[in-house]
Amino acid sequence: MAKMEVKTSLLDDMIGVGDMVLLEPLNEDSFINNLKKRFDHNEVYTYIGSVVISINPYRSLPIYTPEKVEEYRNRNFYELSPHIFALSDEAYRSLRDQDKDQCILITGESGAGKTEASKLVMSYVAAVCGKGAEVNQVKEQLLQSNPVLEAFGNAKTVRNDNSSRFGKYMDIEFDFKGDPLGGVISNYLLEKSRVVKQPRGERNFHIFYQILSGASEDFLCKLKLERDFSRYNYLGLDSAKVNGVDDAANFRTVRNAMQIVGFMDHETQSVFEVVAAVLKLGNIEFKPESRVNGLDESKIKDKNELKEICELTGIDQSVLERAFSFRTVEAKQEKVSTTLNVAQAYYARDALAKNLYSRLFSWLVTRINESIKAQTKVRKKVMGVLDIYGFEIFEDNSFEQFIINYCNEKLQQIFIELTLKEEQEEYIREGIEWTHIEYFNNAIICDLIENNQTGILAMLDEECLRPGTVTDDTFLEKLNQICATHQHFESRMSKCSRFLNDTSLPHSCFRIQHYAGKVMYQVEGFVDKNNDLLYRDLSQAMWKASHSLIKALFPEGNPAKINLKRPLTAGSQFKASVATLMKNLQTKNPNYIRCIKPNDKKAAHIFNDALVCHQIRYLGLLENVRVRRAGYAFRQAYEPCLERYKMLCKQTWPHWRGPARAGVEVLFNELEIPEEEFSFGRSKIFIRNPRTLFKLEDLRKQRLEDLATLIEKIYRGWKCRTRFLLMKKSQIVIASWYRRYAQQKKYQKIKSSAIIVQSYIRGWKARKLLRELKHQKRCNEAATIIAAYWHGTQARRELKRLKEEARRKHAVAVIWAYWLGLKVRREYRKFFRANAGRKIYEFTLQRLMQKYFLEMKNKMPSLSPIDKNWPARPYLFLDSTHKELKRIFHLWRCKKYRDQFTDQQKLIYEEKLEASELFKDKKALYPASVGQPFQGAYLEISKNPKYKKLKDAVDEKIIIAEVVNKINRANGKATSRIFLLTKNNVLLADQKSGNIKSEVPLGDVTKVSMSSQNDGFFAVHLKEGSEAAGKGDFLLSSDHLIEMATKLYRTTLSQTKQKLNIEISDEFLVQFRQDKVCVKFIQGSQKNGNIPTCKRKNNRLLEVAVP
Repeated sequence: MAKMEVKTSLLDDMIGVGDMVLLEPLNEDSFINNLKKRFDHNEVYTYIGSVVISINPYRSLPIYTPEKVEEYRNRNFYELSPHIFALSDEAYRSLRDQDKDQCILITGESGAGKTEASKLVMSYVAAVCGKGAEVNQVKEQLLQSNPVLEAFGNAKTVRNDNSSRFGKYMDIEFDFKGDPLGGVISNYLLEKSRVVKQPRGERNFHIFYQILSGASEDFLCKLKLERDFSRYNYLGLDSAKVNGVDDAANFRTVRNAMQIVGFMDHETQSVFEVVAAVLKLGNIEFKPESRVNGLDESKIKDKNELKEICELTGIDQSVLERAFSFRTVEAKQEKVSTTLNVAQAYYARDALAKNLYSRLFSWLVTRINESIKAQTKVRKKVMGVLDIYGFEIFEDNSFEQFIINYCNEKLQQIFIELTLKEEQEEYIREGIEWTHIEYFNNAIICDLIENNQTGILAMLDEECLRPGTVTDDTFLEKLNQICATHQHFESRMSKCSRFLNDTSLPHSCFRIQHYAGKVMYQVEGFVDKNNDLLYRDLSQAMWKASHSLIKALFPEGNPAKINLKRPLTAGSQFKASVATLMKNLQTKNPNYIRCIKPNDKKAAHIFNDALVCHQIRYLGLLENVRVRRAGYAFRQAYEPCLERYKMLCKQTWPHWRGPARAGVEVLFNELEIPEEEFSFGRSKIFIRNPRTLFKLEDLRKQRLEDLATLIEKIYRGWKCRTRFLLMKKSQIVIASWYRRYAQQKKYQKIKSSAIIVQSYIRGWKARKLLRELKHQKRCNEAATIIAAYWHGTQARRELKRLKEEARRKHAVAVIWAYWLGLKVRREYRKFFRANAGRKIYEFTLQRLMQKYFLEMKNKMPSLSPIDKNWPARPYLFLDSTHKELKRIFHLWRCKKYRDQFTDQQKLIYEEKLEASELFKDKKALYPASVGQPFQGAYLEISKNPKYKKLKDAVDEKIIIAEVVNKINRANGKATSRIFLLTKNNVLLADQKSGNIKSEVPLGDVTKVSMSSQNDGFFAVHLKEGSEAAGKGDFLLSSDHLIEMATKLYRTTLSQTKQKLNIEISDEFLVQFRQDKVCVKFIQGSQKNGNIPTCKRKNNRLLEVAVP
């Protein structure tokens, strides 16, 4: 029963109709009612065949959890309830298993949830594809590119708090296993006019508010910004704060995402400096001035803002000020400089701000592509995700809405073509007769806009390039002449008399009947927005900036590369981009997500029928359903069809032994379904009318109830029989267990009694033996004590005798000494008086010196040269003698210590001294190396037969032989190598085979770089252009870094007579083939204990985490 309750089809427990192809009857009201019914039950996804309709719920739903991901993983598209995960899984499996490139087209108006839908698609693909450190890094970079692009390309509008103001197409590249390798992002038509002006109730791009809210005070000070929004003219104040949006937290998210994607610190700083410059451009104001010749010119009111902009961008203030006041026009060899009035100066300022921000956004996309692009050159599978603006119909529609709606016309055209193509291919594949389907072909509308001779875009470009006075009115006049007879073009000023009295159509507007409905465009601003003109003086001023990023954004400002050709118009560029996009989409298998906004209040649980109806019309959803069900409304493979409905026929239930198609034929014949209601394909059954399918579902539901009753009856009988047999078996088991228990109890009782008797007998024997041993011990102790007392008495008597004898001898010696002294004094008394003073002095001095030297003999310090102890000076007159004696003693013991050294030990101490001069107080690893002797030959190459091949290849004396880890630039992983240093060369050999991988002459080694931290990483830099530098520098890791660097330094100095440069820095560059990679050392806790680890962050950064 549990197996039958598992949902195995879209039709199980269906709320409304999950697939609109099965809707009966099919009309606009039933379509909307079905969507509303599912929306009220939190079913926000509905199918039209393989197309997914997504309604924005404006709240979080528990349908995107990891459990849901696993539920839809590797499942048939129609097996579960409609979900965006089902389409994502179908696209991913087709790409991985069938080797078909895929594209997912997400369309809908602003606020319908297109951006969130693209995030869900990418997150699902990231969850179901492979795992691994490199794969996870690629997935993380692809996902983290979204916050960066949203911050710089999204804004709050009246319809959506996070509206994408640009079109984005991302190609995600996979390898043959289905693991992501990288991606490429294309952007279309950033709404750069929003930088300088926003409609009421809307905001500028998110990044301006995020940087002012989330940056620290020091960072804002560096950017010369203030936190107050009202200080900046380019920021709309009526909607500066958005409920539920934390700009400060989002700023931190953006900075973290930029770091993950691979932006270097100086690149991030440069980007925010450009953003600050754009923000401050809006505060530049102009005042009019009249010249002597009567011409009007403009001057900057307050130059403080201009000064700060120039400090941020590195532009000469006078150059930028002149570019705002004058315009230089070049024609052939002539240059004409004219002044700008106030209106023209404001136009130039806004044009610069728009171009600066637009080019910065394009640079960001290019920079992200550099980080996320695939590193390998193998053949790749591609999944494209298109998140582009939907059809727009506002009260005031201008140039932006015109080209957006043109793009949607092209997408609708390719959608209808690919859908019909898919239907026709399936019919042909299954052997079903194809019937022509009538549908509206919008190619005539596309031709009205994009025709190279008579198209609106072509005429707009022609008008922009025409000499003379060019205005929006002259452009409208031209449209009225060329397009007046076109059935989808309407203008009150055209030759067509039917619109002369149409008061709903103003004179300065024209109307186009798109596939989604009629849209009226105000012609004002078409020419200026299409020109998108930036004065050459401003481009050249930007190119002169010392700011590297700004200079790179304006390559046309280089005077050496002046191009007098007029740049392409905005319309031409967008038309070419759309053509490229359509060509790209034609090569991939399409998957569609149609996003619908349920209400304009951005509130949950509200479904506005009129608003939804409007979107259904311009998305062409009813047209899509009609195309899909023009032939057969439902089709299913024979195996799942037979599995689902086999219980309706006795011949197929419970098991069908033959082919699945034969079983379905028997089933349909048994049910007496008319033959015109179905057709048999090669692998599928095709059902024409949804009523037939619903009839099958009703019969199945009734049959399942009957089967459930039968199963319940059989189960109850089986349960009763099983319980009786279990009770009988239990009675037998209990009886046998009880008999065993009784016998065990009896045996245990007898056993315990025997143990007690044994213990009593053993105790009695032990106590008897103990008494005998104690008596014997007391006897032995008594004899020992008596002997000790007797020996003590004898010893004391002998000691007393010896002491008496010693006293007698001492008394004789004292009397003899006194007698000798008396005789001497009587003999020399007559001579003593004459030289008494001098003799006493010399005698006293001699005795003091004798006493001093005798005491020094007993108090001399050890012979260690590092022992700083020295006896205190006893007499003041011996001060100089005491110091000189200390110096002489120290020199003597140092000589004695040196005389003990062999020649090899002397060399080691010279190397230790050299290491102290190179690394003391510079490298944290140095103190640990002081106590370690420098051995040099850590590998006994001459004794080990494994390295015989290596020994034969090296004919010089080996100074150092050590196993090091060579760091791989691609992934940061280490490979073991044998490092050999000889008198003339540095060699790297394979540890296993002994083959020499690299041989570098000492003359080609230019520098050794290492960090100041407690790690063993070091880089050996090679001379550019040398033969050894072909593969780039070596990045190595060793446990004996100090010894290796010291020996390399001494050997290089000995052979080349030049000192080797030792660079100690926590961030240095290493040359790998043609690229320079930054090696950065950071502090961080390690999973591997105290072992530093190296990890590749992106193409230009290797990060070493040191504990």
